[in-house]
Amino acid sequence: MLLLCAAMLLCGCSGQSSLNPTAPTYFGDTSGIKPNGSTEDVQTLSLIYDPTEQLNPYKSENTANRALFSLIYQGLFSVNREYEAEPVLCDRYSVTSDLKTYTFYLADALFSDGTRVTANDVVASLTAAQESRYYGGRLQQVKSIAVSGEAVVIQMKTPMAELPLLLDIPVVKAAEVLAARPLGTGPYRLELSADSASLRRQAAWWCDAKLPVFGDTIALVKGESPAQIRDAFEFEGVSLVVSNPGSDRYADYRGDYELWSAENGKFLYLVCNENSKIFSDPGIRSALTHAIDRELLAEEYYHGLARPASLPASPSSPWYNSSLAQRYSYAPELFAEAVAAAELTDTSVTILLNGDDVVRHRAGLAIADMLRAGGLKVSIIKSSAEDLEENLRDSEYDLYLGQTKLSANMDISAFFGTNTSLNYGGLKDPALYEMSLAAMTNAGNFYKLHEAVMEEGQLCPILFQSDAVFVQRGMLPDLAPARDGIFHYSLGRTLEDALIKE
Repeated sequence: MLLLCAAMLLCGCSGQSSLNPTAPTYFGDTSGIKPNGSTEDVQTLSLIYDPTEQLNPYKSENTANRALFSLIYQGLFSVNREYEAEPVLCDRYSVTSDLKTYTFYLADALFSDGTRVTANDVVASLTAAQESRYYGGRLQQVKSIAVSGEAVVIQMKTPMAELPLLLDIPVVKAAEVLAARPLGTGPYRLELSADSASLRRQAAWWCDAKLPVFGDTIALVKGESPAQIRDAFEFEGVSLVVSNPGSDRYADYRGDYELWSAENGKFLYLVCNENSKIFSDPGIRSALTHAIDRELLAEEYYHGLARPASLPASPSSPWYNSSLAQRYSYAPELFAEAVAAAELTDTSVTILLNGDDVVRHRAGLAIADMLRAGGLKVSIIKSSAEDLEENLRDSEYDLYLGQTKLSANMDISAFFGTNTSLNYGGLKDPALYEMSLAAMTNAGNFYKLHEAVMEEGQLCPILFQSDAVFVQRGMLPDLAPARDGIFHYSLGRTLEDALIKE
């Protein structure tokens, strides 16, 4: 893969701009880069890990530790940068015509201790994922997961055409789902001792695949704070670090590096409260999208690493229609006209947000200014994270600035169902809920779903966040960081290859 793109070369370390999602941006001295992006044929790698945080893949939400998981673990499938599922531990699979029952047959895969992966291991792993905060939301439409002979059978509550996109969940031994450091089937094994930590390459790895990393051993360097991690990268030669620009722990870097973006699924949006005297007006609700300068928010508050979105799907996904999105993009004069037409000029509006989230608070202040420019009086209600659910139920607000992690199939049904997890402000809408499920059945329905959501106007998409992946220049020429897979690699197979055709 050619990483060097002349049009993307930048000199200096200031003024980061929005990144091309399929190529790195270069900072520092760009002279002398070889055509394949490498300055040396072989280099020793080192990565960051945080010993104070979880290393169990179902419990960890630590950015540094999760970056290691794509080298240690594998799922039934992986998901690449184009939102395509690729078979890994799944050798073959079948699905019934009603798209409700999937049967997965396993590859002859081995854990790092040489034992074979079984259907029991997969079922135990997926069950642990269902109960986890990190993975649980994506599996809400799963009815059951069971062993059938040597296969795994998943039954769905509703038809779902893209279930493999949700099954990049790490598989570990059934007996180790609660272990602090369970074994995986990936190319590297985690080794920790009292005085050292490393990833060691599996000499008898069950796969034959080209990896974006090389070397028998990858040293792990402790990094517990943003300053410690930054110093390790800038002064101690750590090869790669991952940081979340949507966190107040985010730190800018200096030096000679490549900067990749890797989507993390975090979706920033506004929800209208159905009890609001202002946003009960469908004309104002549907015009709200035109008040939001998404490009400014992405650049100023997410360091140019977020993807502005005027539809409720990632712009990197195949379900985002750019022509439709343009209809709902920033056009402040349209919002001002709607406010004036409804005789709401100088009407007071409140925006509820999580005040413990520093970046979201700053974005909320900027959004308040955008609504003021449209003729409204706006104030911010800052809630603590602990009290947020209660404040949302009290419904004493007009707009809620929310954030959630959408699954890779861009399922938004949880916003509109009765008693579903994202149904805030009385957002339930049976028609939109059914349209959301229809989009899960047939992706061709996403256009109508997104159009209906935006015309109704109760949900106003803003942006999708990405993690920042800093790499020492030329160190990893074949890197292609994907969502939940910083070190994504392919086994060269497609869903079409694995699907059993009846």
